[in-house]
Amino acid sequence: MLLSVADVLAMPVLRAGEPEVVGGGSLARPVRWVHVSEVADVAHLLVGGELILTTGQPMSHGDAATTRYLTALAGAGVSGLVVELGDHVPEVSPAVGATADALGLPLIALHRVTRFVEITEAVHRVIVAEQYAEVEFARTVHETFTELSVRRAALAEIVQTAAAMLDASVVLEDLAHRVLALSARHASASAVLENWEATSRLLPDDWNAVAVGPHPQRWGRLILRADGVPTARARMVLERAAQTLTLHRMIERDRFGLHRQAQTGLIDDLVNGRLDERDALARAAALGLARRAVYVPLAVEVAAAAESDPLAGQRRTAGIVDAVTHGLGLAKVTALVATEPGDRVSLIVALPRAGDPDEALAAACAAMLGEVRRVDGVRGVVIGAGAVSDTLLDTAHGLPHAAHVAEVALSLRTSASRPFYRSGDVRLRGLLSLIRAEPGVQRFAETELSALLRYDIRHDADLTRTLRQFLDLAGNKTELARRLGISRPTLYERLARIARILEVDLDHGESRTSLHTALLIRDLTAGPGQG
Repeated sequence: MLLSVADVLAMPVLRAGEPEVVGGGSLARPVRWVHVSEVADVAHLLVGGELILTTGQPMSHGDAATTRYLTALAGAGVSGLVVELGDHVPEVSPAVGATADALGLPLIALHRVTRFVEITEAVHRVIVAEQYAEVEFARTVHETFTELSVRRAALAEIVQTAAAMLDASVVLEDLAHRVLALSARHASASAVLENWEATSRLLPDDWNAVAVGPHPQRWGRLILRADGVPTARARMVLERAAQTLTLHRMIERDRFGLHRQAQTGLIDDLVNGRLDERDALARAAALGLARRAVYVPLAVEVAAAAESDPLAGQRRTAGIVDAVTHGLGLAKVTALVATEPGDRVSLIVALPRAGDPDEALAAACAAMLGEVRRVDGVRGVVIGAGAVSDTLLDTAHGLPHAAHVAEVALSLRTSASRPFYRSGDVRLRGLLSLIRAEPGVQRFAETELSALLRYDIRHDADLTRTLRQFLDLAGNKTELARRLGISRPTLYERLARIARILEVDLDHGESRTSLHTALLIRDLTAGPGQG
């Protein structure tokens, strides 16, 4: 950043000359260089931005000559004129001061003799240091954003880096003025994003707003929200950040889109406690989530055919997310949507405060389920839900629980389809799913069932299925015989054989509980569709 005339006057070497501003324009003019000259027609040798030092010889030939001299300097674009009062110019006349005022040329009188060489050395030392600093800053900017491009940094990190370099808030928005990423500095995110769409639409296209994307296909803007940042540096950083973001999208271009990536990033920030409630609400609203709502954490769990081709798997995941988003649109509700490893989708859904939230949630989930089931390769889909909450942070903390419920619900063997499941719907199966990988739990299931499983294998029988249905029906033999299509005596003989093989009493409550628990563990260990 160049020194201003005011900065130069504040330097000790100038203050020693007892400077007095006797006329002219703004002292904020930048000083590109300091030039000592006693020649009246020096103007044609100047390029602009110089601070001229003189002992006053060009001003010693009367007010008319002085006026021509000042006019020529102003025309050359000098930053200002410093005249040392003495033999040539004992004082600056009011007429000369008035001329400087009319020309907008700062005119400074030094009342004490000053060594001009000390002034030039002091000022040039600072100017050269500033120029070197600018070169170093430009090199740092280039290297930093090149490194971000090489390692394919996320768009949020690119925006954060730009904000850190400028020590100012930076916002990335799309063409609909929705905020894709934000790094707030010296202000809260909520303060920066307050009434964002209206604020953004009124911003001029000047140095603090840089278009992002190749020229024919602009897809967003990078906006600096701060005052007092050097214009050249701001422009440099924003342009390099915009180039990096453009490259990022070219490399990472897929069907998810930047808006979806931004939602995933926001949910990650919420889950990991990086935001307070006010900032979270501001960012969520900027991404389209309805305000003045209640929120529900959801997890969409999908059973799908295994894909050996990673690209085919990515296409299916993209299709699932598109289906979820389309279902939300059909239900006319807004949500933050995040992709998870595998084919799971996490959501924070905003529901209207009026009416029964479960009714609105059931309608939204039914719409999403209907759309996801149409995706190629999807064999089954369930939705797990957490508790309704008034805050985004509490809702985000409920996402792991919703994911657990969905995972367990997917393993349920039931013909009853629900729009969504809560923990009360998975009950014992939910507890077992938490501990199913424990060797002791697996050993328990093997001890309970291994004899019957071995018998079925050796005799090509299906007594395990009979036992499962017997336990599912809570021991109702009449209903079981009807479902199996066999007579009651035949059923009694099968059950007696099962009891002999397992060496248990099937009429004993604890035996039934142990066997049913072992079968649930086997279901959870084998996964849906197996066992």
